[in-house]
Amino acid sequence: MNFQQLEYILALDEHKQFSEAAFSCNVTQATLSAMIIKMEKEIGFQIFDRTTKPVTTTELGQAVVSKAREILSVKRSIPELGRSMPQALSGKLILGIIPTVANSLLSRILPVLLERNPNLRLEVKEITTEEIMRQLKRGTIDLGIAATPLEDENIQEEILYYEPMLVYGADSMNKKYILTDDLLHEKTWLLEEGHCFREQVATVCGLQKKETDVENLAFEGNSFETLLSMVDAFGGHTLVPELYFLDMDEKMKLRTKRFRKPIPVREISIVSYAPAHRNLTVRYLAELIRNQIQPLLSTDHYSNKDLRMVGIH
Repeated sequence: MNFQQLEYILALDEHKQFSEAAFSCNVTQATLSAMIIKMEKEIGFQIFDRTTKPVTTTELGQAVVSKAREILSVKRSIPELGRSMPQALSGKLILGIIPTVANSLLSRILPVLLERNPNLRLEVKEITTEEIMRQLKRGTIDLGIAATPLEDENIQEEILYYEPMLVYGADSMNKKYILTDDLLHEKTWLLEEGHCFREQVATVCGLQKKETDVENLAFEGNSFETLLSMVDAFGGHTLVPELYFLDMDEKMKLRTKRFRKPIPVREISIVSYAPAHRNLTVRYLAELIRNQIQPLLSTDHYSNKDLRMVGIH
């Protein structure tokens, strides 16, 4: 069974004559008749009574015709999905974004987003993942950008990109690429509780608890800049996402190493509360962000088997 057969059925139901139906479909009468007979054999009953003139549609055939109209209507609507993408956004949009994404993503997308959408009133809140989920459900923000998956059936996720994680420090390791096992017994500097990136780093480094190994120092960092400075002062290592790495100075880049495959990556998505009332806005933002960001990331050159997605739980 195929779409063309459904077209032939609708044509014969409308014209009641094989010759006129075939003409309307721009095929020979023999072709149209053969395709309809083939479908009737496939479904096990007659759609048309050919003993009458004009041809009549059987009772079961009428149900088939009704379903054929529904199916073809859906088929014709699919190309319209792309044309329904808004050319520009307008009105007020409140966006929540986690700090470990905001620091390197916003500067890359906001100039383009605001230039292309002069009638958009954008309000950005830099908040934690937990707060994004809470405010989405309360309706105090419209959309969020966070590391996913969030494992909440009420939150819809539109994946934007997979961002590699890199190692800053670990200078004692005389190798170009780092294995995750290399970090198991190394001193690791982490962000404070509440940052999902902290959980991801702990997973990659095999940490059961925060461990800085610095006597008489209790430390909780709130930014990548602080973590890098602690590595510089006390040694050890920390992890940074690739977009942040791209903004580091050349001296710091020289102290940063990439992981050997499979490369640990974090999944970044636009999140919304179901039922999403801004589906077209999500699609517009997702396309804009992907176009700006994906070409910058090394994951654009790797296959899925080369990546290891690190969750946040």
